[in-house]
Amino acid sequence: MRIAFLGTGAMGGALVRGVVESGFRPAADILAYDPDTSRLNALAEETGVCACGGILEAAREAGAVVLCVKPALAQQVTRECAPAMGPGKLLISIAAGVRIASLQSVLPEGTAIIRAMPNTPATIRRGATAICGGLGVTPEQMELAAGLFGAVGITVTVEERLMDAVTGLSGSGPAFIYTVIEALADGGVSQGLTRDVALRLAAQTCAGAAELVLGSGRHPAELRDQVTSPGGTTIAGIAELERGGLRSALISAVQAAARRAKELSEQ
Repeated sequence: MRIAFLGTGAMGGALVRGVVESGFRPAADILAYDPDTSRLNALAEETGVCACGGILEAAREAGAVVLCVKPALAQQVTRECAPAMGPGKLLISIAAGVRIASLQSVLPEGTAIIRAMPNTPATIRRGATAICGGLGVTPEQMELAAGLFGAVGITVTVEERLMDAVTGLSGSGPAFIYTVIEALADGGVSQGLTRDVALRLAAQTCAGAAELVLGSGRHPAELRDQVTSPGGTTIAGIAELERGGLRSALISAVQAAARRAKELSEQ
């Protein structure tokens, strides 16, 4: 099955590169369209994918269409590719906050729709993506979507009602972690480290800790206890984090972001 990407900006371009470079699909099976022809042609030259001259052309040539546009443009672009959609065709949308029902309303009956929420680390193939399928989506189509986003990180499957929670956690989460990294680096600077050294140490510490959680399969609390000696430096620092309310602040941040995602999707 050929796959068409509508939009080759930061996320769309990253998906195209990931799909081709990972070997998930050969370049010959990938079509792309973007109104910015210089960006489109540069991507086609870099990856070997086929650059299309229009939305409808790309949609007609593909069995699956990946909608990589801003939420405000999602319905308009979906409507433009609608004549090429229908039974047997799949639309995968990464437009944040745009519900499946909204897209289905402008597509022919029988079009399968999968909604996805990737996050920005997907641009370096370290992303976290949640996917959910609409009515009539087949297991094979879900497997296709999981493989596509698996080319740029990890993929999980959820019900659509949980996509706002996903947005609050993994969608907004990178910004929360950047704040943590910055704060850790500030602490290092306060103790005499240069800004460059402190920032590198803080970022690598967060990256390494995350890799340990994912790679070991062990609970974060267990890994934390492993490096927390009785009466040592780490427990002294953790006590300060608890006094400062870091845990509850992060929980509240995810909840607030999820609430805002729900508000925006209902507008």
